[in-house]
Amino acid sequence: MRPAPRITARSLAVGVALTAALGYLAPYSAHVRHASYLALDFSTPGATALLFVLAALVNPLLRRLRPTWALAPAELVVVFIMLAIGSAVVEMGLASQLLPIVATPAYYGTPQNHWHELFTERLPAGVVLRDAHAAARFFEGAAQGRIDWAPWLPVFVAWAPLLGALYAVMIALMVLARRQWADRERLAYPLTQVPLAVIDPRARLLANPRLWVGFGLAFSFALLRGLHWYFPPVPKAETFWPIPVWGQDATLLVRISFPMLGFFFLVNQDVAFSLWCFNLLFWLARALMLRWGYEFNVNLGGYGTAFALYRYLGWGAMAALVIGMVWSARDHLRDVLRHAVGNAVGCAAPRADAGEALSYRAAALTALVGLVVMQAWLVWTGLPWGVAAFFLAMAFLFFLGLTRAVVESGLAEAVAPLIAPGSVVAAWGSLSLGSRGHAALALTYVYTSDIRTFVMASAATSLDLSANVGLRGRGVCGVMVLGLVTALVSSIWATLAMAYRYGGATMNSWFFIAGPKIPFEWLSQLLTQPQEVNRFGLSIGLAGAVVMALLMVARQTCWWWPLHPVGWAIGSVWIMDQLWFSCFLAWLLKTAVIRAGGLRLYRQGRAVAIGLILGQYAANLTWLAIDHLTGAVGNGIFWI
Repeated sequence: MRPAPRITARSLAVGVALTAALGYLAPYSAHVRHASYLALDFSTPGATALLFVLAALVNPLLRRLRPTWALAPAELVVVFIMLAIGSAVVEMGLASQLLPIVATPAYYGTPQNHWHELFTERLPAGVVLRDAHAAARFFEGAAQGRIDWAPWLPVFVAWAPLLGALYAVMIALMVLARRQWADRERLAYPLTQVPLAVIDPRARLLANPRLWVGFGLAFSFALLRGLHWYFPPVPKAETFWPIPVWGQDATLLVRISFPMLGFFFLVNQDVAFSLWCFNLLFWLARALMLRWGYEFNVNLGGYGTAFALYRYLGWGAMAALVIGMVWSARDHLRDVLRHAVGNAVGCAAPRADAGEALSYRAAALTALVGLVVMQAWLVWTGLPWGVAAFFLAMAFLFFLGLTRAVVESGLAEAVAPLIAPGSVVAAWGSLSLGSRGHAALALTYVYTSDIRTFVMASAATSLDLSANVGLRGRGVCGVMVLGLVTALVSSIWATLAMAYRYGGATMNSWFFIAGPKIPFEWLSQLLTQPQEVNRFGLSIGLAGAVVMALLMVARQTCWWWPLHPVGWAIGSVWIMDQLWFSCFLAWLLKTAVIRAGGLRLYRQGRAVAIGLILGQYAANLTWLAIDHLTGAVGNGIFWI
């Protein structure tokens, strides 16, 4: 009889070591080597690559040396959970946002833009750097590269309650949603397929020649791209072709992304079809409006989709998606409430939360307390009470909506059509913020701006992974927390160390120059040119919600309905403009495979798809190692 899967001390030790390594490698690759991104999206490239190296190279070697040294599948899942959770904060998710943004007013503020007066002086002590000399050392480097901890410690102390509460609420909400999504609705969780396939010894996927066909294809293209950078006569192996349409009025972007080709092959056919179909429809409508000279300008800040009309439309669609999700889960939520309250008053109740990472009572209490802490923090920094409550509602609306899209459709790369700060201005107008509120709203860009990855989505994937290998119980929550803390500490230290050594302004230009300025430039504009509530825009948002609701009803009631609602919610965002062709190609190939050979041939094609993902991500690490040894800068073979 096989022993029950369990969390072991050595799996935790390996997980801590690899997560700390990812916390260094992700910012090192993006900021110092200007190479491939390792933690930019829900696809967790760095985490997946490290798991692949562990499962395909290290574990077999340990098994040959002594079988008891090899990690069991459940232990590999523990390692990957820590890596996946860590991937959500080591770069795009937090470390590369928090540090530059809080130092921006002191460094980029000038007598002309008045950022010191507009932002720094209106914020509580500690939430941003106030010392211009300390900010200069961060952006320009310091003598001998020594980190100046004194100005940063108050920042970490000030931000700790908000970030701790944010991540606690995210994990707690996913614990509350897991049974509904996984057991009742039986959502696909496509992003779990790659790590499960890699670690499953019964599948023998790593011995499957079809996987190595996909791996070789993606790795070969990446090899040529890297060699071309070192030796220009080598062909580049181009995978991107912009096609002008109607002169300069529109450009159709045709890109082949091997990882996304693999991920889209793994998702359901109706999801893939809806994503590329809706994206082309949105693109065509936008191109026609530009050609006809139609303009709709509303200043809702950066990020999301670039076209203001689609921001309102997508906002309504996301709202309808989350409302429909909650309505579908009403019976489960009633059980959760009954169980939590029953425990609180000492009433006997069935153990509906047996095996969950937290008891329902603990999860509900964690979510409630966390939201209260976040509300208090936002008010402390300057947001009015009502605006702060609305902001939190919108932030979690987008977090939940994107997480649902990732869990149900397998979107490995996605962004929201609008972000929470923009929705506050859209619904309340900028004058409702007040002078301190403008400064406080700028800080929210740290964790709600470019939400291409965040802890909630990683927690959802992690909980499903643990259930798949039989890891149940409260220890799973401890694994996630340990991975999160390890990633936060290692990535913040690494980012600071690199900035003080090389100078932040010489590192990744998006994270240290262009990106950190966006919230302050936006709020400065709103102070001089206030944005009123646009009623037409709100009506467009309502229309987006109505269409979304109709699509959801059609999907539930008509078995033949071909369009998945997620296409309407996500199809207009800029990242789908980049990925629609990969999505279309994967849909076309999968359709042909299923029609030609049914489920048997699809399973064979699935190995190729997983190989495409692993080949690209392994190449990213390989070239990073080569670039480190040669001292090369700028060999970025992978973006999306």
